[in-house]
Amino acid sequence: MFVRTPKFIQLLFPSAIWKKETSSKELWLTFDDGPEEIVTDFILDTLKKLNIKASFFLIGEQIVKFPELTKKILENGHFIGNHSFSHIHGYFNKNEKYIYDIEMGQKIINEKAVEMGIEKSNIFRPPFGRITSSQIKLLKHKYKIIMWDVFSWDFKKKISKKRLFNNVTKNISAGSIIVFHNNNKSYNNLVESLENILIELKKQGYSFSTTW
Repeated sequence: MFVRTPKFIQLLFPSAIWKKETSSKELWLTFDDGPEEIVTDFILDTLKKLNIKASFFLIGEQIVKFPELTKKILENGHFIGNHSFSHIHGYFNKNEKYIYDIEMGQKIINEKAVEMGIEKSNIFRPPFGRITSSQIKLLKHKYKIIMWDVFSWDFKKKISKKRLFNNVTKNISAGSIIVFHNNNKSYNNLVESLENILIELKKQGYSFSTTW
């Protein structure tokens, strides 16, 4: 169970962004999945309380289901990216189907950007972090493919508060891209730990960026 993504895995997919180059103590806070009732509101309230901006990688069919939550994410000044339309797995689907699903997700995100009068996003995160070299080759000219170097494991049912806290706070460095989840599996763990984790990161002198 990797928390920090090993270098050898990062080297397998050099076209993807695993960590941001920065000379400042900046972090990139990301939330995968959603939007989802209750969970998204909790995350947004916590971020607002601490004056932190984040990037939300949203699922197209969830945007369709909860358009007002998507609008709320954007109104709160956060950034949204494409997490496909149906949370499709890159390893288990042919390229044609995989790319189509991503394009469907992007279409919905673009429509929301036009509706809100904001710049369209071109960032994509593969569901499950699973993507093949051929899929990257097909996508990299249109999208910035965003992976991560710190994975919180917040959706693990039996993860302790201490373990979740340490997964993030003990493994970050300048430029780290951190993954949390915006779904029901993560909700209880987020309620217990998210605010404390973010307070600690701020205590360590980190700021948060959504510039990709």
